[in-house]
Amino acid sequence: MNLAIALTAARYGAATANYTEVVRLLKKTDPLSGMERVCGARCKDVLTGQEFDVRAKCVINATGPFTDSVRKMDNQAFSNICQPSAGVHIVMPGYYSPDNMGLLDPATSDGRVIFFLPWEKMTIAGTTDTPTEITHHPCPTEEDINFILTEVRNYLSSDVEVRRGDVLAAWSGIRPLVTNPNSADTQSISRNHVVDVAESGLVTIAGGKWTTYRSMAEDTLDAAITAHNLKAGPCKTVGLFLEGGKDWAPTLYIRLVQDYGLESEVAQHLAATYGDKAFEVAKMATVTGKRWPIVGKRLVSEFPYIEAEVKYALKEYACTTIDVLSRRTRLAFLNVQAAEEALPRIVDIMGKELNWKEQRKKEELEAATKFLYYEMGYKARSEQLTDRSEINLSPSDVDRYKKRFHKFDKDKKGFITILDVQRVLENINVQMDSNTLHEILNEVDLNKNGQVELNEFLQLMSAIQKGFVSSSRLAILMKSAEENLDQREPIPVDRSGGGV
Repeated sequence: MNLAIALTAARYGAATANYTEVVRLLKKTDPLSGMERVCGARCKDVLTGQEFDVRAKCVINATGPFTDSVRKMDNQAFSNICQPSAGVHIVMPGYYSPDNMGLLDPATSDGRVIFFLPWEKMTIAGTTDTPTEITHHPCPTEEDINFILTEVRNYLSSDVEVRRGDVLAAWSGIRPLVTNPNSADTQSISRNHVVDVAESGLVTIAGGKWTTYRSMAEDTLDAAITAHNLKAGPCKTVGLFLEGGKDWAPTLYIRLVQDYGLESEVAQHLAATYGDKAFEVAKMATVTGKRWPIVGKRLVSEFPYIEAEVKYALKEYACTTIDVLSRRTRLAFLNVQAAEEALPRIVDIMGKELNWKEQRKKEELEAATKFLYYEMGYKARSEQLTDRSEINLSPSDVDRYKKRFHKFDKDKKGFITILDVQRVLENINVQMDSNTLHEILNEVDLNKNGQVELNEFLQLMSAIQKGFVSSSRLAILMKSAEENLDQREPIPVDRSGGGV
């Protein structure tokens, strides 16, 4: 939505700049009043370090949680009006909510709002509301994630087990709650927006929410026009289509399927995401080499994002791999492990399009991996299974899992390797490439020595039983293989006299 607004503004003549920050405000003395007036900003290209000036008749401060830092560039004496609040959200599998129904409760056990809603075929649940420091890199905490899970349990049937391992992604956002500087009650926090015009002419819009952004914009421009005697016609925001909306129709995706040979799911995703610009993405899609779909290679198999979207993202101001993973597609928000899986391919595509050298590609890979680990909940997820995880299994469960483990560890080494798994898979006629097997074992190889020891396997099974881990590929693979092996064992015929 943020991107669509920026693109629409550019379409109507706005000059937009990505990865640009304000270093300081420019001022000049008003000859009539003798007062200093804001007349522009010194800006910095964060990617190159280059600085430049932007002159303006009016400067509007619309910087969300960073509101006060810009206000103090104008006047250090200004008191803070923004009280940032952290809101953590989690994404869980789609079966936690119906396809077309959500739930919101404004009064939870401690007074916070809780909701869970169907989103992108998943379920999004939240939220927390805690005071926080301003940061460019907010991170979800395990405490916040568990609060949401605890509250969610109160609304679901008792036979539905809400598992920590079902949290596919988690993130924290910063809400710019504000106090009105012109109000007598300066301690009263407002969730509505506040427009303030300083003596210097700096116009600040703070607070508010996404759902009222057009009303916020209109109030802000009205204040700017009045304060600076600007010439302007009537407001045009009502009924104005955002980028991609003008020729969109509910059946637009059918034309994408018919004209380009895209999968129906991919076509629906492109139509819903890009509107009438979906055709431009489809034109950039590469041939799959399959009978169907004809074009549109997916970044990961279970999500409808295709490689052409990475190329198209570059036309929409994407500069980094993180931009594509989280700000052009929703992949990082839907499944952090799937995002990590798609990461190398995204780096390759961007590197080719932007002529990145190997060092830049390495830096992009490292930065995106760090982003997924800390800011999208991968750290909290990975800490559910560590080399310090306790084993809480009944004696019968321990015996059962040991027998399963030893079907792979035929030599009684006390650990299994890729070769052990490959041998079992060959016995049951299952083919799997060594790279995939390496990834599967690496998820459970807690001490990273290239093998899964019995203790690590028992830690995994204990974590699964407790709900801390779900969808472990190794656990499911070993269980399936065990069942297949058991079916292949010869049936004893001794007591039937040897059989015929």
